[in-house]
Formats: sequence, C-alpha cells, structure tokens
Amino acid sequence: MSHLKIVIAPDSFKESMTAKEVAQAIQQGFQEVWDNYITFDLIPMADGGEGTTEALKEALNAISYTAKVKDPLHREIEAMYAISNQHQTAIIEMAVASGLDLLKEDERNPLYSSSYGTGQLINHALHHGVKKIILGIGGSATNDGGVGMLQALGVSFKDVDDKEIAQGGAALSSIHRIDISQMNPLLHDVEFKVACDVTNPLLGENGATQVYGPQKGATEKMIPKLDSALSHYHDKIEVELHKRVKDSPGSGAAGGMGTALLAFLDAKLQPGIELVLEETHFQERVKDAHLVITGEGQLDKQTIYGKTPIGVAKSAKVFDIPVIAICGSLGTNYQAVYEHGIDSVFSIVEHPCDIKTALENGPKYLQRTASNIARLIKLNL
Repeated sequence: MSHLKIVIAPDSFKESMTAKEVAQAIQQGFQEVWDNYITFDLIPMADGGEGTTEALKEALNAISYTAKVKDPLHREIEAMYAISNQHQTAIIEMAVASGLDLLKEDERNPLYSSSYGTGQLINHALHHGVKKIILGIGGSATNDGGVGMLQALGVSFKDVDDKEIAQGGAALSSIHRIDISQMNPLLHDVEFKVACDVTNPLLGENGATQVYGPQKGATEKMIPKLDSALSHYHDKIEVELHKRVKDSPGSGAAGGMGTALLAFLDAKLQPGIELVLEETHFQERVKDAHLVITGEGQLDKQTIYGKTPIGVAKSAKVFDIPVIAICGSLGTNYQAVYEHGIDSVFSIVEHPCDIKTALENGPKYLQRTASNIARLIKLNL
C-alpha cells in the first residue's frame, strides 16, 4: 500500500467542537482503521467569524492575553486576544470588545454604542512590538464608523467648541475637526489585515446603517440620523485626510469600521477564509496531499458563499486533490457544494435525535463517521 498524506482542515462545529477538536476526531477515526501508511496535517480553519482567533493561534503558535477594555456601552470588561512573537503578529476579534453579544437585547442602541474597546485591544497588542495585526470585524454592536476605536488610538474628533465628541454613532454628526497628531506612533510600522466578508459601501440603501443597523438595535427613526452622521464623518475625512473611501467595498462593514480602517490605518480588507488560508500557508501544505477533509456544523446552500469548506476545496482543486466534507447536518440544497470543489459529503448524525443529543455526542459521531470513510477509502487501495 502506498503512503498517503491527508490534510484535515475543518471549521468548528458551533456549540459542539472547536476546529482543532473536529480535526483531531477525524484523525482518530482514520487511525482506528489504519495508520502506518498515512501522514496527517491538521489545519484548523475559520472563515473570519467566531473561532478565527483560535484557528490562527494554532497556525501561528500564538499565546492568549487578556486586557481590561470598555464594552460597547463603556463598561469595563476583560477581552482576549493573541500574540505570535515568532511572527510579530497580533490576532484580534472586534466582537470580544465591541460585539453585539456583549449587550442584552434592550441595551442595543447604535446611537450610543462605541468601538472604543477594540482600539484599546489594538493599543495593548502594539506594546508587544507586533508588526502585523489580523483583525476580525464580524459581530459588532456599533455604527460609529470606527471613531471609538480611533479615539482609543489617539485620534481626536473635535466639535465646534473644540471639545472631544461623545461616544456612539449619533455623535459623528458633531465632528468639526479631526486631529491625528497624537495617534499612537507605533501604528506607523504596522500592517493591518482585516477579515471582512461583506462588501457593503458606507452609505445609502446598501450601506452600514440600512443593512445592518436594525440587528444592532436601530429603529426606523434612528436609521436616517445614523446614516447622516456617517455621511458627515466621511465628508470630514475627505476634507482633512484627502481620502475618499465611502464607496470602497467593505467600507460599510461593522457599522463603518471598514471606513476607519481604510482611511486612517491603510488596512487591507479581505474575505475571512482567504485570510486564514493565507496565514496558515494552506496552499504550500496541501500541494502534495492525496486527500483533503474539511467540514462545518451544517452544510447547505449558504456554504458556497465564502464559508470554510468551499475556500478549502477551491485551494485543493488547484492541485486536483479530492475533497470530502463532513458536517453535523445537511441543510437545504447542500448539493450546490458539488459545483464548488467538494466531491462527497457525509453527515455524522447516526439516527434521529434532538439537537442537544447531537451536540453532546458530536465528537463520538464524528470519529465514527471518519472511521467509516477510512474503511471505504481502504477498499479502493
């Protein structure tokens, strides 16, 4: 029997297993059947959302740190980020400091919620001497154009009385002057790579406020006010920084955080899975593989829109490598994935059961499914 290399590159199974745990369970399933002729390369994946920090921590051999920061309503909380000293890289998720999940339903109000805590996390990371910051901006609670983040980084937004503007999306309409002279000087030598899966512009019917404002608590009455405030903010950016980014893809991401990152920090915005594949050196590691196994909690038609299994499959197909996807469940029109590089799919659920049972038994079901796939492959060798 010839020697095989199998790359295992799944996303997490939400509420059940991390991406690393998924990869390990698949490996164990294969090893139950045969191990002597296989080299495994486990590459835990993410698509820029929940789990991205964990996946990149694994890939970059990074260490977790915690910092005291302000949440979206300016209350002190502890937030986690990671540093890879070897790569001089920080990994930060906006959601841990300025995320929607930090607020109760009745606290969500983008007129007042601020991205200040995200800026504090960036400051913390800068003091570790990093030269690159990977920032995931999904799950934000804010519509402040990233102004709170910039204030934490030393940028000053003055009103007509030369006083610092208040926190939150509504206050942007009172910006009279922008002063970047006190911006953290450590930012000048740092590259920002941003996991951003939306291409919305800053303003208008497809912009930050109209599309994402309601899920952050914006009422119909608030939306014109917030959109107008973002428009005024961008007018000031054009005048003082001579930059026009409002129509750039992703400028409306995370309540306009994309605009702050493009205009003030010269960031590179890219799809989350693309960024993770790049940082894990996926193409280099997969090129001599005989098989790639990927997966996520539910595989359905939405999977083809920038989700982990498709990103992995497309990279593998550059080298014409077969790809198997293992998932917790198969959703509506999952067959669409066959047109995007995935050759075969398997659900791990062994019998009809409730969601609680499925989540609790995820690792066991996954290992058994991987073992069955290994037996099938072994038949053909």
